[in-house]
Amino acid sequence: MRNRSCGGECSACSAASEMLQQLPVNHHAEGKKATAPLKRLSLPAGKVALIGAAVLFFILGLGFRARLQIFPFFPSAWPGHALFLLAYLLAGGRVIRQALDHLFRGRLMDEYFLMTVASAGAIAIGELPEAAAVMLFFSVGELLEESAVNRSRHSIAALMEIRPDYANLISAEKGIIRVSPEAVRPGQTILVRPGEKIPLDGTVVQGQSYVDNAALTGESLPQRVEEGDMVMAGAVNSTGLLQVRVEREYGETSLAKIFRLTEEAAGRKAKTEQFITRFARYYTPAVVLSAFAVAVLPPLLAGAAFHSWLYRALVLLVISCPCALVISVPLSYFSGIGSASRHGILVKGGNFLEALHQVKTVVFDKTGTLTRGSFEVEEVLAQPGWTEDQLLFWAAHAEYYSQHPLARAVVKAYPGELSPPENSAYTEKRGLGVKATVQNHTILAGSLLFLRQEGVEAFPCSSTGSAVYVAVDGQYAGCLVVRDQLKAEASLAVRRLRDLGLATVMLTGDRAEAAADIAGRTGVDRYWAGLLPEDKVAKIEDLQAAGGKLAFVGDGINDAPALTRADVGIAMGGLGTDAAIEAADVVIMDDNPARVARAIEIAAFTRKIVIQNIVLALGVKGLFAAMGVLGAASIWAAVFADVGVALIAIINATRVLRYQ
Repeated sequence: MRNRSCGGECSACSAASEMLQQLPVNHHAEGKKATAPLKRLSLPAGKVALIGAAVLFFILGLGFRARLQIFPFFPSAWPGHALFLLAYLLAGGRVIRQALDHLFRGRLMDEYFLMTVASAGAIAIGELPEAAAVMLFFSVGELLEESAVNRSRHSIAALMEIRPDYANLISAEKGIIRVSPEAVRPGQTILVRPGEKIPLDGTVVQGQSYVDNAALTGESLPQRVEEGDMVMAGAVNSTGLLQVRVEREYGETSLAKIFRLTEEAAGRKAKTEQFITRFARYYTPAVVLSAFAVAVLPPLLAGAAFHSWLYRALVLLVISCPCALVISVPLSYFSGIGSASRHGILVKGGNFLEALHQVKTVVFDKTGTLTRGSFEVEEVLAQPGWTEDQLLFWAAHAEYYSQHPLARAVVKAYPGELSPPENSAYTEKRGLGVKATVQNHTILAGSLLFLRQEGVEAFPCSSTGSAVYVAVDGQYAGCLVVRDQLKAEASLAVRRLRDLGLATVMLTGDRAEAAADIAGRTGVDRYWAGLLPEDKVAKIEDLQAAGGKLAFVGDGINDAPALTRADVGIAMGGLGTDAAIEAADVVIMDDNPARVARAIEIAAFTRKIVIQNIVLALGVKGLFAAMGVLGAASIWAAVFADVGVALIAIINATRVLRYQ
């Protein structure tokens, strides 16, 4: 975020470039405190004191200039000049040092150079109040800019508040000992007391409680967890005592991923930011040359008064300072990233935020994205002569050993005790079904093709869900309809995207019948089923060729190629695979597909603010530059216009942080 026109050295721009660098790079440092970056958010007291003193001297100087009666013992104007000079040096000393430093380094054309030349010129023509005002208001503007940058930085720096400082390791030899989270290894067990942060990702092995995931996912409602449930590092244990078996080292936890993704955002500029950087590189030299021409050409060519045209050139230099552009544009994008993070959305850079604004089509994977990836038996369709209870009894016993998702759903649906078949009486044909002997009966459970291969005459179920067909002793007994459970927010997600004028598409490797069912229940515009990972990539390329940028939303390893190929890849970060999260440009931390629309809304609002700031800055500066050249604006007006437009642009940029 460092702009080249100022060399990245001005306080506001330096603060902007360091927004994310102040988050700790070494996540494994022992005893590193979570609150350290946040302590840097306050403005430096020394700088505030210097500017305060400069303001005081400036006001006293104005009193002398007005010849107030409170100073009758000074017969001349030199005390007023001295006060203005003191105000000038206190407010502008750092600016002059930076200008000289850049001069020796060969970097002339920046705002420090503009302010130093303009103020020095004002002193040369005897306008000390204007010279002091230039430096004073420029420094006050920088201070307020830095304050605005700090507010934006806080949205992401606050992530550090959720970094756990310790873990309560349960040791067989030493009991419960407090250690650094980095010292705990997968397989070890930790104790999390009520009110403590969960230090590492793991599985609850004992206890039940409610955990607050708001800092990670943006979800305000606490989540109930019990034995067997996964918990994430950074969540807060609210009520009960939990024993957690650690599943990942600290560097691989969800929290560590958040830090890495956040740090990555710092170096990825949007195209508009890149344009402003290039623009500033040529803008400042053009302004200096124009001011030189205004000061020199009219006196040389027309015999005009040099003093008058030099003053106009100084006005042009002051009003042309590019601060409003070079800080407000990157600040707008960073505010957008901060706003998204408050909603549980991690955007890996301003370029992806800008790309989100340009998206015309959103493509969803099905399983784990629109659906929960958990199957349940929704219908039991028994043939005449069979009851639903009988059908479920035989199917559950036959599927006892299978690990297929549909088989596990059938076993889970059976309410009674199961008597598993003997291993010798059980065979499974991968992808087709199982054959088992249960209570001296031969049971077939699987696909329609499987039953027909075994010589059983069966016919398709009328439902569109996935089905487990069952035969008992060669007689078709019926089928169980198993559906992947739709996420509660899936339909809302599609509806909100359509309200934004975006097309919605679903791509899945599942059967056409199951895809049609989900498409009908969510309302997506189009869908394609039975796709391999490479087929999804080909389909994305076809959709891109049809026009408009495309976002792909997925969660699995098989989605990584599609996430990479899309213009914007959006991964579900709660339960999504590491491969998907690494390949994605945007991560939804709580797996809520409705947040895709929110991310696009934030991107559109950010882009709107950026355009407003560019138009405001260029418009006001262009107007006052013209007035200055025509002699209709003073240095005072230029100072107020420059600082005013910068502050308006910055305040406007921070509106993104408050986007709801």
